Amino acid sequence: MPRDERGSSTAAEERRLMRGTNRLDIPLELRRTIALRSAYDADAFGRLSERIARFLGTGRFLVYMTATIVFWVVWNIFAPESVRFDEYPFIFLTLALSLQASYAAPLILLAQNRQESRDRVQYERDRDVDARTRADMEFLAREVASLRMAVGEVATRDFLRSELRSLLADLETREDDRV
Repeated sequence: MPRDERGSSTAAEERRLMRGTNRLDIPLELRRTIALRSAYDADAFGRLSERIARFLGTGRFLVYMTATIVFWVVWNIFAPESVRFDEYPFIFLTLALSLQASYAAPLILLAQNRQESRDRVQYERDRDVDARTRADMEFLAREVASLRMAVGEVATRDFLRSELRSLLADLETREDDRV
């Protein structure tokens, strides 16, 4: 065992000895991993999948796809045999379309899931706004009811006029009785 001038073991040897004790006051040595971890941004991939799904649902995509397939079939039927790349059963075309469909379906599902999450958040916001609006309406209804009750206790102009007319009539009858 290597020792320094004072007769103590080296730091590496001490770490080796301490490693077996599982002490919490000593940091573990960093382990190197063989596999590299990639930085995966799920949100960026989701945005890309939404763009692709949006494009797959357009008429432009259908026109491009139809034109490509028509060109493919016409080329492989009418072109000279030396330049044809996919003979009549069009196996390569079938493979390409199957590959496109196998990638399109999960991308569309991912875009739908993201839209569902956005819809759920929007639904919760709408529900909160609805609850606040309902509470405000109930408050305003109580206020209007209290105002109606208060107005019911207040004398109106017509009521005062009728009371003043009846008092005036009483005064006039009293004056006539005195004379």
